[in-house]
Amino acid sequence: MNYWLMKSEPDVFSYDDLVAKGKAEWDGVRNHTAQINMKAMRKGDLAIFYHSNIGVEAVGIMEIVEEAAPDSTDETGKWMAVHVHAREKLAKPVTLKTMKADSALAGMVMLRQSRLSVSPVSKVEFDHIVALSKA
Repeated sequence: MNYWLMKSEPDVFSYDDLVAKGKAEWDGVRNHTAQINMKAMRKGDLAIFYHSNIGVEAVGIMEIVEEAAPDSTDETGKWMAVHVHAREKLAKPVTLKTMKADSALAGMVMLRQSRLSVSPVSKVEFDHIVALSKA
């Protein structure tokens, strides 16, 4: 199993929106590195849902339920999307400030490449973020 962190602006698509929909296409990703990450996702992988720009915090866990396929919002046919569904809301949000201050997360791709909207997360990092939400 692989682990990921996927960002969305909550005023565009929030974790609560995903919960309400049940399952959603993670579309609109137009960065080549993020696309490579999405193509590497497998059904059953888990991802941290991260609210970017507003809130800037990890808020939930979602599961990849469909692997990369053409993005329905892309008229060129060049970009891919995956489908996700909500697994659980974190007990409390884990802020970017908390993540940056935690030495256990110092190697996180998202903290080194902050503009990347879809990034890999190690199992140790994933579990640590979940534990921080329960602290």
